[in-house]
Amino acid sequence: MVDTPKPEELIKNIDHTPPETPWEETVPDISPGNFCYPTKKKNLEYLSMPTTTVDEWSPADEEWPLPDNWQQIVHDGFKDLLGKYRSLKIFMDTCVRCGACADKCHFFIGTGDPKNMPVLRAELLRSVYRNDFTRVGKILKKIAGARPLTKEVIKEWFTYFYQCTECRRCSVYCPYGIDTAEVTMMARELLSLLGLNINWILEPAANCFRTGNHLGIQPHAFKEMIEFFCDDIEEITGKKIEPSFNRKGAEILFITPSGDAFADPGTYAMMGYIMLFEHIGLDYTLSTYASEGGNFGLFTSSEMMKRLNAKMYAEAKRLGVKWILGGECGHMWRVIHQYMDTMNGPVDFGEVPVNPITGTRFDNALSTRMVHITEFTADLIRHNKLKLDPGRNDMYKVTYHDSCNPARAMGLFDEPRHVLKAVCNQFYEMPENTIREQTFCCGSGSGLNTEEIMELRLRGGLPRANAVRYVHEKFGVNMLSCVCAIDRAALPPLMEYWVPEVDVCGVHELVGNALVMDGEIERTTNLRFEPLTDETEVEADV
Repeated sequence: MVDTPKPEELIKNIDHTPPETPWEETVPDISPGNFCYPTKKKNLEYLSMPTTTVDEWSPADEEWPLPDNWQQIVHDGFKDLLGKYRSLKIFMDTCVRCGACADKCHFFIGTGDPKNMPVLRAELLRSVYRNDFTRVGKILKKIAGARPLTKEVIKEWFTYFYQCTECRRCSVYCPYGIDTAEVTMMARELLSLLGLNINWILEPAANCFRTGNHLGIQPHAFKEMIEFFCDDIEEITGKKIEPSFNRKGAEILFITPSGDAFADPGTYAMMGYIMLFEHIGLDYTLSTYASEGGNFGLFTSSEMMKRLNAKMYAEAKRLGVKWILGGECGHMWRVIHQYMDTMNGPVDFGEVPVNPITGTRFDNALSTRMVHITEFTADLIRHNKLKLDPGRNDMYKVTYHDSCNPARAMGLFDEPRHVLKAVCNQFYEMPENTIREQTFCCGSGSGLNTEEIMELRLRGGLPRANAVRYVHEKFGVNMLSCVCAIDRAALPPLMEYWVPEVDVCGVHELVGNALVMDGEIERTTNLRFEPLTDETEVEADV
């Protein structure tokens, strides 16, 4: 860990002046605070992935533990990826270096490092592609933008492809539709062939194989956590809730990221889910095996993504449910929406999801059998199936962060806003060029939510924080809502650093606050046990 400068000092240190040396000769800064810790060998072995030649090493080391034939391994792996994914070859061949993406990356804005421009980050991989796989590159070499694969290039890949959150904002502005996030995914897959991974990604992936969730929570502990939340709900509302676990024959399997069962403020969103399901009498069950909706395989390799995604569907099939309702998560929904059908689907069980309360058929989930919780709740609200008192959230002036994967990857823009406007009286949008498909990343996605690179995270999150500060100063916004577990982990320290007057919550925490449940007692606190003001106290119907 290194000391983090104060905000005013960090701002002064952002310099967008290009270095004097050509980019190919500019050595990346691989000093403490600028790299993620490499993964432990035990995690690689558990996942049956290639390992390094030593048990422990540091990116700050002069010599990295590469196998003797490392260049051939990368070359063969690159060739294999080009053969499997036509998109990768298109992305390697079509960039004209127009620069439309250059200033769209939050890491470039926050660091000033040219190699964090998406066009140049992709060039780190593209230059090796030209050298090894194109005729013009083999003949003209550097003149054609080609360069050989060296140990210095590997270090460069590790540095900058782990300074990309795969948010895909750059792809929105690319006239050719180049998806630099997928370039990053392929580069990380090549690094994985050499055992070069980061622990913040591989340990959660290994945990997910071992216990069914990223945090390594054992089945009994997961059950006890949910029951603990139910105790809190009973204290707040007087309603005793007893959710079921691993129940065969339930209509719906509910899966949410494990962070919602473990860490604030996600725990309050979990309480909101449980209260909502109890209120409408939903026939659902939770699984202690598939107790994780997130998918860190998205940050590792296509095969890892496929393996982690499969567990949810194996459990749904085992329990005999009709469909899956998914919680507020980011990468879970990109995997489901963009990759599911070609990896694990279309599914061979259940039915097209139908809301049992409203009768709405979710045809968008025809092949995945999976519905997003805000789609579900927005549908309930549109059909007037919920009794809500938005005044219970009057202590909050709320804005909404479009989490990158649900927003850009699956087009989930209106449903969360419909819910928020129904449960809050004071809702304000951030500037237009920072929301919806143009949303800025939290700065810590794709497995970068780790403490050793805190300054990089704060730099990467600066554009998001700047937009929040705007609505805080203009409208008095004091709550930032979102639908992503990583956001709920990454945004609190980001806000504390850049906009300390603003807190963070999930959408369904606010739903839980506003929900007037049948038979509940008069509420005196919200889900955080913060007192309601006289104006927001409500006497529920008995």
